[in-house]
Amino acid sequence: MAQQRAAETPAQKKAQRRWGRRSAPLAVVSSGRPIATLTIIAVTGIFYVIGLIPVVGTMVGNALAFYPPFLVPQLGPIEPWRLFTAALVHSGFFHIGLNMLALWFIGRNLEPLLGKWRFVALYLLGTLGGSVAVALLAPTTIVVGASGAIFALFGALLVIGRHIGADIRTIAVLIAINFAWPFVVAIFTSLRTGDYFAALNDVGVSWQAHLGGLVVGAIVGLIYASTRAIRQRPLQIGLLIAVGVALVALLAVPAIVYY
Repeated sequence: MAQQRAAETPAQKKAQRRWGRRSAPLAVVSSGRPIATLTIIAVTGIFYVIGLIPVVGTMVGNALAFYPPFLVPQLGPIEPWRLFTAALVHSGFFHIGLNMLALWFIGRNLEPLLGKWRFVALYLLGTLGGSVAVALLAPTTIVVGASGAIFALFGALLVIGRHIGADIRTIAVLIAINFAWPFVVAIFTSLRTGDYFAALNDVGVSWQAHLGGLVVGAIVGLIYASTRAIRQRPLQIGLLIAVGVALVALLAVPAIVYY
């Protein structure tokens, strides 16, 4: 962190000052090592290694992957933990590698700014938002990966950066490229197959999870940016709980699709 501060540009230093400029003590400014980020990476890595074990890995992957019908009582046992555990399962080395690399690049800067518990709340709500979006927009799709949570970090970083006056153009471009990628690949594939929607499904990227995570991350980022003072902590916690409750309530909307 000391090396990062020494290498900060004038614009970054100005953004840090603007974030901390309040007459009242702040509730969302922290410092130190990105413990939560490193912990999430380590735990996700452990589950990836477990997934490589023959038979056991398949069983664990099947138990943790998100599949919307498992939330409908009429279709079998309810397994709500899948809304979150899907972020622990990845389809391959490059899948987990790219997700964890993005988590490290964003988390090592965003977590010290927010504090580890707010960062964890953002990550979990982003994961939930991605799963809910899949349930709403692709109710028969099996989804694995932490992409929803990663896009939530993108969304929060974009909103917070905009709020404090930082240059967010690079972040916006990265978000646009990552979100548009499966659609672009599907376009080129459909030129050969003639079926765009089938090509989009065959890309193997859940744009629904990306969208859900991005929207939820932006909302959480707005909450954090608007409730920075210590006296606003109860309001901040209440708003985060409200976001979680609203996401869970949305799960009742697509249930009729399964019949």
